[in-house]
Amino acid sequence: MVRFTGRVLAGDGLLALTLLAIGVVGSPQAARWQPAAARHLDVLGYVLIAAAAVPLLVRRIWTLPALLATCAATSTYLVVGYPYGPIFGSLVVAVYTAATRLPVRSLAIGCAVAVAGLLLHVLAVASRSHSGSALVGLVPGLAWIAVPFAVGRVVRVGREAATRGRAEEAQRYAYEERLRIAQEVHDVVGHGLAAINMQAEIALHVLPKRPEQAETALVAISRTSKEALDELRATLATMRSGAPRTPGPGLAQLDDLVARMSGTGVQVHVVVGGTPRGLPAPVDLAAYRIVQEALTNVLRHAGSGAATVRVTYRPQALDIEVTDTGTAPAAPATAGGHGIAGMRERVATLGGDFDAGPRAGGGFRVYARLPE
Repeated sequence: MVRFTGRVLAGDGLLALTLLAIGVVGSPQAARWQPAAARHLDVLGYVLIAAAAVPLLVRRIWTLPALLATCAATSTYLVVGYPYGPIFGSLVVAVYTAATRLPVRSLAIGCAVAVAGLLLHVLAVASRSHSGSALVGLVPGLAWIAVPFAVGRVVRVGREAATRGRAEEAQRYAYEERLRIAQEVHDVVGHGLAAINMQAEIALHVLPKRPEQAETALVAISRTSKEALDELRATLATMRSGAPRTPGPGLAQLDDLVARMSGTGVQVHVVVGGTPRGLPAPVDLAAYRIVQEALTNVLRHAGSGAATVRVTYRPQALDIEVTDTGTAPAAPATAGGHGIAGMRERVATLGGDFDAGPRAGGGFRVYARLPE
């Protein structure tokens, strides 16, 4: 939809004045090539030329009235018997504008009026010449209506297709953004609740005999819940209109993640290979989330044991491997939960490789290669 700004209206005014000037100056020149014209241009002829061009000032505001006015002036001009000339330019612009802006029903009315006016002109010429030869001019005359009509409809269809494409793209982006936020919330809440649940079980277990250790577990619960809540708030802030995006966590927070896991009784050993370097934000976030989700699965499914996190910096990629020595089976890659699937989607989005499954000798292995 066109916004009727001053520039748009000024452009329409300039177009109308240009067509008017061409009609006034060019019509006498065109008449020289038509010696058989029934009537020479006079004041009425110039008035009709102006009447065909002036309605184009409002062609985008009152499209159908402008089309009808231009058609009426052009038809009258031709029926009276003035020579063919630049007045057809106003008719072409009016038909084209209507074809790009009007619904089919209104457009059909306007074009029917234009064709009817052309037929009146042909019949008038035929009656004056007492010959049917004037009907031969009907086909080329219709081209002044059919061609701008066809071009205008093609332009309208193209614009509508482009609008639908932009709307679909916006919907797809919104869906992907919601999916991304849902994955972030799942990772943050899932890890925090798993850690809190394990620490609460430890507190309940040791409370009757060793209350001092229960106090340590409760302190860990308080710290873990606060960290998870802060991270959740930062993630949800991206959903608020106009809220700035806060940088997500990365491998720089890996030590804090390991410390939280150690508080649940799962010992985590970190091995770093290669030369550590700054990573692109999407890669850094994906690496952290993969380690976080893999350790959460260890906490939920692996039972007692230890986990090893290997971070290997390669020339153009980052390798992440998390293995555990648990005796209970970890969540398989085909499980109905979102953990493994979420990690796989993160890696696929970056164009990397992912694998997860039981490893030889027991336990579970999660592996991801993230290209930079």
